[in-house]
This record gives sequence, C-alpha cells and structure tokens, in this order.
Amino acid sequence: MPELPEVETIRRELEREVVGRKVKTVDITGARTIRRQSPEEFKEKLEGAKITAVQRRGKYLLLPLDNGSVLIIHLRMSGQLLRNVPKDPLVKHTHVVITFTQGGQLRFIDPRTFGEMFLATPDEISSEIEELSTLGIDPVENPMSWVDFGHLLRQKNTNLKAFLTDQSMIAGIGNMYADEILFESGLRWDRETSSLTTQEIRRLYRSLVEILHEAIKYNGSTLSDGQYVDIFGKPGEYQNQHQVYDREKQPCRRCRRNDIVRVKVSNRSTFFCEVCQV
Repeated sequence: MPELPEVETIRRELEREVVGRKVKTVDITGARTIRRQSPEEFKEKLEGAKITAVQRRGKYLLLPLDNGSVLIIHLRMSGQLLRNVPKDPLVKHTHVVITFTQGGQLRFIDPRTFGEMFLATPDEISSEIEELSTLGIDPVENPMSWVDFGHLLRQKNTNLKAFLTDQSMIAGIGNMYADEILFESGLRWDRETSSLTTQEIRRLYRSLVEILHEAIKYNGSTLSDGQYVDIFGKPGEYQNQHQVYDREKQPCRRCRRNDIVRVKVSNRSTFFCEVCQV
C-alpha cells in the first residue's frame, strides 16, 4: 500500500497538473471504486466542478472543488492515478476516467479494487468519516517537537511497530516505513513505548522525520510488484535506499555481521537486524 511519501509525491504532482482545471466528463466502469454513493450521484456532483487545491491527510488525497464538495481518493493496495491524454489507450483495470475541459485526463487504475473515490463535504470529513476524522498527527504537514512526540508516545503502551502504524497516533506510516524508521533509530519493533529513554525518544523522532522526507525526495518506493508509480507512470527510487524492508537474509548494511531477519506480526512481515536494533 502506498504510504505517506508515495501519496505526498502524487499530491505534489497533482497540485501542478490539475489545480484550476474544470471537469468536463466522468466515465465510471468500476462500480466498486465508487461505493459510498451511486455512480450517478458521483458524476453529477463532479462534472462541471473546478479543482481548487490538492491536499493530503495521511494516505488520503483530498481535492477541494469550487462547488463546496471535496473529491477524496484512497489508493489502498494497488490503486494508481495516471495523467493521460484521451488518445492514450485504456489500460486494464481502469475504473474511472476524469476528462478536463482544458484537455487531458486523470485515470484511476486499480487491479485489486480496494481503492476508492468519493465526494464529501468539509463538515463530513471532520466529523462523520471516521477514518479521516480520527487521523493522528501528520509528521510532514504538521511537524512537532520531540518533546510533544514523547508525550504522544506515552499515551499508549504498545510495541513500537504498532505505535508507528497506528493511524490515530501518526498518520501516513505503514509497514514499510515503520521498519526503516526503527532500523535508522536502532530500536527493535517489539520494544514497548514505555521502555524508551529520553535519548531513544529523540532518536526515534529524528529518524521518523528524516526517513519520510528522504523518501519523498526520491519520489517514494516502488517494490518488485511494480504497483506504485507516480501520475506519469514513473516508479519511485527510494527502494534502492532501503536498509531492511524486503531484504530478508541479505547482509545488514550497517554492521555487516548479521543478515536481515523477517518475522510475521499480525500477518504482516517485519524486517530488522538483530544486532543493530535493541
């Protein structure tokens, strides 16, 4: 699933490409992609509207419209947004095509159909849509001090991996970047939040911020499945910088004494070095 760096990469590109554009037509072929309202209602509210901004909340993209609604997009496991021209052939699993009056299209492709697009009002986003109204701190959009981060860390006694991936605590971090952050900070995934010293809290927060910003600089990570690409179809490059994620049985690049270990936690893989992380 695309995480904060991938979604932020797409947000920045959309901001340059679609803000100020007016929607001419909306073609929907995948009913599962538009499931919070009828396809007819979605089309009616989106056609004729102008996109005024592109925002991000955690892993969600929010595109405010000049008619008061907000177009919300969640890519989930395999969703892609691609900037096209009408003459480009439709690729398989294209579920929504937004055509602009000024020319050009925005296409939503999703082989596994877990992703979605829907329209909501700003009030609904802040109060009624639970996954958006309960999101925690965004460490890129709203950075905090390491002291405030420490207070947040103490709110829930759990292991560090669970804390980092809890969207109600910190929005946007998933499995992949949690592993990279924990390696960079030298902390094991199963350390309890209550066990960290002041120095370890500072180190963890510094690693969190640095890893996310560095990943954004490289336009995110594209893994071997090739699912994540930016709106021009270009893969990210941060996977080449990964220290532990998806590197099971490969030598640790820091200590050179141990291979990266993979364990299953809640049916998800966790990668770490048993020497470098304590």
